[in-house]
Amino acid sequence: MTDEFVAKGGADRVLFVLATLARLERSVTPAELMAETGLSKSTLYRQLALLKRWGFVMESGGAYLPGPICLPLAWGFDQLSYLVQEAHSELEALSRNTGESVGLLAAANNQVVCLDMVESPSSLRCSFTKGRGLPLWKGASAKTLLAFMDNERRAAALRHLEREALIEEQDILALKETLNQIRAQGYCISEGEVDEGVWGVSAPLFQQYGHAIAAITLMAPTTRIHHRERQFIDMTSSIAARISSRLQSH
Repeated sequence: MTDEFVAKGGADRVLFVLATLARLERSVTPAELMAETGLSKSTLYRQLALLKRWGFVMESGGAYLPGPICLPLAWGFDQLSYLVQEAHSELEALSRNTGESVGLLAAANNQVVCLDMVESPSSLRCSFTKGRGLPLWKGASAKTLLAFMDNERRAAALRHLEREALIEEQDILALKETLNQIRAQGYCISEGEVDEGVWGVSAPLFQQYGHAIAAITLMAPTTRIHHRERQFIDMTSSIAARISSRLQSH
């Protein structure tokens, strides 16, 4: 493993050094880091200088340890872990009461990522794959997360769509109007936008007022929806509000 990372480029080396510091869980001297990583002294100091500049590493008494910028990363991980724990029983209840699949999703790196999933017991069911990234503009989950982002993040996400030509320029205005409607009604429904024959409703989860930390999405084959749309919307919105209340109480 060490030789593999030594042979790779700068990005892999700098992350290898950071991962080594995290694994050792104590302050580490340059000599120890050289022994652990197999990097030469000059190469190691270049990686440490870069990590120090960005705040990922700090130096104390000639030894190195994780820096202050690691705290927000750890906080973010703890928040997501806590979110999954708080939401899972509610996802199970919603799936049990509707007979359909229910997912917990969040926005990350201009994608929608599934954090947790409870699948329908039916042989014909819809599902997300945990950890898989999906486009941040198609489907109920993506549009809900976009709609309830803070203004700065939403603007950056929309600029990314334009810059990467992921969506036609003329469709950006229509998307912005759709996001306004979602914010006004408090949920989003979609049909066949990501996968043909799939209906979905998504509602935001709030830890702070107005800015969604994640979304709950109920998915069902369109052949099973019939006249249950309103029921599914109300049940999903109610579950999302209950989870949000608990999140905000901590």
